[in-house]
Order: sequence, then structure tokens, then C-alpha cells
Amino acid sequence: MRKSKIFDQLIEALRRSLMRLPEHRKGANIRYTIADAGLSAFGVFFTQSRSFLAYQRLMETAKGKSNVHSLFGVERIPSDAHIRNLLDPQEPSGLFEVFEAALGLLEEHGLWDRFRSYEGQILVSCDGTQTISSQTIHCAACSQRDLGNGETLYAHYAILPVVVKAGEPRVVVLPPEYLVRQEGQGKQDSERAAIKRWLKTRAPRLPQGTYTLLGDDLYACQPICEAILAAGWGFILVCKPESHVALYEQVAFLARNGLVEEQERRHWNGRFHAVHHYRWVNGVPLRRGEDALQVNWCEPTITREEDGKRLYHNTFITHHTITEGNVAAIVRDGRARWKSENETNNVLKTKGYHLEHNFGHGQMYLANFLLTLNLLAFLFHTSLDLADERYHALRHKIGTRQDFFHDLRALLRYLLFEDWHHLMHFMLVSLELVPDI
Repeated sequence: MRKSKIFDQLIEALRRSLMRLPEHRKGANIRYTIADAGLSAFGVFFTQSRSFLAYQRLMETAKGKSNVHSLFGVERIPSDAHIRNLLDPQEPSGLFEVFEAALGLLEEHGLWDRFRSYEGQILVSCDGTQTISSQTIHCAACSQRDLGNGETLYAHYAILPVVVKAGEPRVVVLPPEYLVRQEGQGKQDSERAAIKRWLKTRAPRLPQGTYTLLGDDLYACQPICEAILAAGWGFILVCKPESHVALYEQVAFLARNGLVEEQERRHWNGRFHAVHHYRWVNGVPLRRGEDALQVNWCEPTITREEDGKRLYHNTFITHHTITEGNVAAIVRDGRARWKSENETNNVLKTKGYHLEHNFGHGQMYLANFLLTLNLLAFLFHTSLDLADERYHALRHKIGTRQDFFHDLRALLRYLLFEDWHHLMHFMLVSLELVPDI
């Protein structure tokens, strides 16, 4: 049975990053390291168990060692209060190099190519989401909104970019961009400002490739499109008529003169025939004015052949020149944006990662730092599923994500494992999977 080193490599990358974080404490009486605090918190997210550290402290008392030591390399397990105090001053960006290390491992294993789409493009879907909120607990970085009852809602928001591909069930989470009050600015941050920062600072650090940004109608404006192109990327963005009046006036004019191209394809989806109808035109202005960016527009509509019921409709703008030969591929890639909600935000919020749970707010960076660790846990599990054949076999055999993590939590609560390989071997033998690996 071949042992994969990817878990050890990922944990080592996280450890190195945590050890480089600045020390803010004064004096020499430092019992717990920042690395121990970070790795302990990461263990909670990786196992999807809010009680993980409590169980490991009990195991340490009984056996002199615990899984948080053997799997994650923690020397001393800090208390929950110590973890929050140690991590609160740490900026989340101090962990972003761990994302790069994980992506580098996927590229090294030849797995980055799995996500290439039309013309070798790597699709990055971006979506903003609320992480935690409260009407009482808040910090200087919180966004705030006045409620109808006179109260104020304090919340944290983030842009969560992920690599997606149509037909690929997994997504690869990338470094986030947090919406926080920017230094020297009194106004609140915005999603549009945040995505422009991300394109400038994070996009150049991704593995080499040709990238296309997917986004909703909020991103389909000239400043963001120009920022995307300036980063050397392309785009496929939802573009709604009510927010792009000038563009749709031009499309309507061209349609009246027979200059909007159309194509229809009939597909059997296993249950019934679906009719895919495409309309498109190249070179229309994104907004009014002589400096308007010229974009290419398309409109897919899918209906059920037997009764004409509309099953899907949307409108996109893109940098790609649209032709009869590629319109279906461009639409397919544009539709992959739904994975941001269904396979990222939904998984993080409802499938065990508890994205919206307040694990600790703090006064400085704690909330976003803990969220970054949570995202890394999600990325590590995806990386293992892609690159570790034993992990992949277990996930496939056990079935649901919920059952897999239930088994993982139970085993780590009652049994002490020498390392990750010992844990994987124990599970494989118990499920009689060893001969197949």
C-alpha cells in the first residue's frame, strides 16, 4: 500500500507559516507558542469537531499523548482562551502562503490540469458571503448596518474565490479577500473594492495558467472588467438588463436589424429532450460614453421540448469572441459559477464547517484568522481527496461527507494514532479496502 505524503506536507506548510507569525507578547514567560495555538484551532476545523481539543486534553491526561500531538504536531494544547488571545493580533494574510503551498502540491501531482476548461482556461468563481454577524459583539473591522428596529447589525464579509469546472464535483478554495475598513478610510469596504484588491495582490501568485473570472452581475461593470483584463485574466460575468441599459439598447437595435446571431441545439438529458437556444453578439458597449469597454454578449435559454417549459435562462458578457463553435462551451463555463454557492458557501455553512458560527470574534483579526484556518481545512480535505488515493478510497467507500467526519471524530476521540498514515491504514483495514489500494 503506497503511502501518500501530502497530509504531512500540508501540515508542515501550515506549521512553517504559523512559526513565522510575529510574536506580540512581552517577556520570556511564554508557555504556549503561536504555532501550537494555530495548529490546535486548525484541528477543530479539520475534524469538524468543536469538542476536539477537550477530548484530546482528556486523552493526554490518560495516555500522556493525544492525536492533536501525533497528527498536527502540537507540543502543548493551549486553553480555548489562550488560543483566542494568541491568534487575535495575527493578520489572516500571514496564512495565505499555505494556500500557495497546497496549490503547488496539486500542480506537482499533475492535478491542476484536471480543472482546465475551454481553451485551457482555469475558471475562478468569486462570490461574496457573510461569515458571522451579531447585534452585540463587534470589532473595528466589522461592517455595520442599521436595522428597522433601531438596532445595528455587525457582520464580517468575505470574497471566497474558488477554482471550478463544469462536471467536476470538487472546488479548490483560494485565498479569500476580507471586507474590512481600509486603513485611513472612514467608509465601509465594498465587494467591488475587495475583488479589485484580490486581483492585484493574490491573482499573480496563483500557479501559472490562463485564468477566467466568473462572477454575478455586481462584477459586470467597467472598472472591474478593466481590473480583470489588467491582471491578464478573462471574464464570463452575469449581465442583467436592468443594470446595463445602454448595452441592452444596443442589443435590441442589432436584433431589429438581424445582426444578433442565434443557434439551437437539441439534447437528450436522460429523461427528456431539452432545447438549448443561444443568442449572441460581439462588440457591444458595456456602458454609455466613448470610453466604453467593448464586450461580447450571449443569452442561453433551455426549454423542455415536449411542453416548452423554460428550465434555464441567463445572460452573460465575456472577453471571448463568441462563435457558433464555442457559444455552448462559453455558456457551460459561465454556468459553473453556481458552484460558488452550492459547492462552496453551502458546504462551508451547512456541511460541518460551520462557516457562520462565531468561534471567537476578538478585537483585532481573530474572526477572520479563524475563518482562514477553516478555509484551509476545506482546502486540505479537497487536496487529500484529489492526491491521496487512500483518503479518496475511504471517502468513496463511506459515502456521505457527514458519515466520513462522524467516523473520523469517533476514532480520534477514543483511539490514539501514531500519525496520519496509521489512521488511514486503520480505517482501510477496518473497511477491508487494503487489497484494492
